[in-house]
Amino acid sequence: MPLHDRTIPYLERAGLYHLARLNSHWFWLDEPLLGLPVDGEAVSGCLGEFETYIEGGRPAWEWFQDLFSELPPPNKVKQMTVHFTWFHERFSVLPPDANEETVRIYARAYIMMLLSTQLFGDKSANRVHIRWLPFVANLDEMGRYSWGSAALAWLYRCMCRVANRNVTNHAMKVDSFFINLVTHSNRGGLQQSNGTVHG
Repeated sequence: MPLHDRTIPYLERAGLYHLARLNSHWFWLDEPLLGLPVDGEAVSGCLGEFETYIEGGRPAWEWFQDLFSELPPPNKVKQMTVHFTWFHERFSVLPPDANEETVRIYARAYIMMLLSTQLFGDKSANRVHIRWLPFVANLDEMGRYSWGSAALAWLYRCMCRVANRNVTNHAMKVDSFFINLVTHSNRGGLQQSNGTVHG
């Protein structure tokens, strides 16, 4: 999904702009582009029963509609996920006369895609989980979370499940971002510098 100039400030404040700058040439990355914040609050949440945890018990899909001004069609929804094609088709072109609230909606969509398909992808590689609603609801607060620590925790969980011969149904995949991260860490160890993870 294209990254629009007007959504970049929101990604910068969220501490995710480095990740957004990655392109398809995974093995030709500039090392500084791997920076993700490691200082801050833990990234956590519930994978289901969102109504128990968000906005006083309001159903998650009502909250989704408030944040994105619409709901995806039923054929794009599976349990608590939305097929990425809906986000791509709906939010690829930012209207030139978009007001700031529309820009925020597009920024939320981009971040949801980024988190679900790059940092925390599952084996389907084509679904966006709505577990990220509590984070994108407050775009200005996203920068206080430790996204680098969460990404590493997800990576290690993936690797443990892949290495466990008793696990036959892997819920997650180890994608090229994680492979690149491991490659850099093997060359010199992950370093914490100015609150970010660097290879």
